[in-house]
Amino acid sequence: MKRVVLFLLTNLAVMLVLGLVLSILFAVFGISSRSIGGILVIAAVFGFGGSFISLFMSKWIAKKSTGAYVIEQARTDTEQWLVATVAEQAQQRGIKMPEVAIYDSPEINAFATGPSKNNSLVAVSSGLLHNMTKDEAQAVLAHEVSHVANGDMVTLTLIQGVVNTFVIFLAKILAGIVDNFLNGDEEEGGSWTYFIFDMIFQILFGILASVIVAYFSRKREYAADKGAAELVGANKMRAALERLKHNHESQLQGSMMAFGIASGRSIGELFASHPPLDSRINALK
Repeated sequence: MKRVVLFLLTNLAVMLVLGLVLSILFAVFGISSRSIGGILVIAAVFGFGGSFISLFMSKWIAKKSTGAYVIEQARTDTEQWLVATVAEQAQQRGIKMPEVAIYDSPEINAFATGPSKNNSLVAVSSGLLHNMTKDEAQAVLAHEVSHVANGDMVTLTLIQGVVNTFVIFLAKILAGIVDNFLNGDEEEGGSWTYFIFDMIFQILFGILASVIVAYFSRKREYAADKGAAELVGANKMRAALERLKHNHESQLQGSMMAFGIASGRSIGELFASHPPLDSRINALK
């Protein structure tokens, strides 16, 4: 329930901010919201704006939604080892030290998030600490540090922004065509058919867009696995992936799931943010 409420409040705040930005742009430049240019502005503001606001808020959202505890001063040998390992790997990859956190969950997982390479968070689950050897955990941390060093958070945000813009733009254009065909010019301010078809087209195009984003996400997983193998060795990374075969179902959502070491079940491989574990293991051989 906490996650649902946080998700709804965050998205409401984003919508209000973007709505205000649109109002200002239309007023300053005298753009009509029903013109092609106006629709493109709406699509770009909501497409890119929502993605980038989510990116800049990603660390805060991740901490709040998972209840992650950020290690500011190590209190145990495990915490000391975690911080030291991430620090060493970050130095090897030439990035600023990420925040390191632990969140309570039985699943074996970890995730990286943050708005940039030098402003990031790497978090591991308590289940990972209890069920993985140090070599396996070291490989998982290397995978997450590689996500950060590769700039995957920004890359996928840009991809998401582009596809969101096309989804919104095409949906509104087609909804307008259908509305004009059904109603002509009878209603100047938009009709219920326009809004219904706008929603239908956004859902349909959104499904297609999710396939594109998932494809790039899977590519970034292979790259992060490769980066981890370079940091700690392919054998350790393969052992970590083998361990994940016996994992609990992932509870991570959104960008945290995309940049986790493991992901939840998907309807099909086309929509999966992660490649199959066997494919990832074979790619390291």
